[in-house]
Amino acid sequence: MAEPRLLPSDPLDFVKRCVRSGSLLWTHHVNMRFGVRRVTRDMILGAVDTFEIIEHYPDDKYLPSYLVRGEHPDGVFHVLFATDVAGDNVRVVTAYLPDVAKWDAEFRQRR
Repeated sequence: MAEPRLLPSDPLDFVKRCVRSGSLLWTHHVNMRFGVRRVTRDMILGAVDTFEIIEHYPDDKYLPSYLVRGEHPDGVFHVLFATDVAGDNVRVVTAYLPDVAKWDAEFRQRR
């Protein structure tokens, strides 16, 4: 029988706490795409105070995940964080600059 999925009681607080404390892992996927997607580690780490969850994926393949909107001086970006409650960390799965054709003007809702 599979173990029950552990969801953070307050996902946004969990993500912010893990990022601030350095309890985060950078997946191979995000590392390979940093150059082409124009989102950097420093952007993600520096925007933690602006994070807001815009989509929830509690049944994501490996761990419950959350699409987070962040702001930096040059604009808005999205980061997908997988939450490992048992391991007390988050994993940065992917990060990108949202496409205006696919998102509303504030990049909070898909078109």
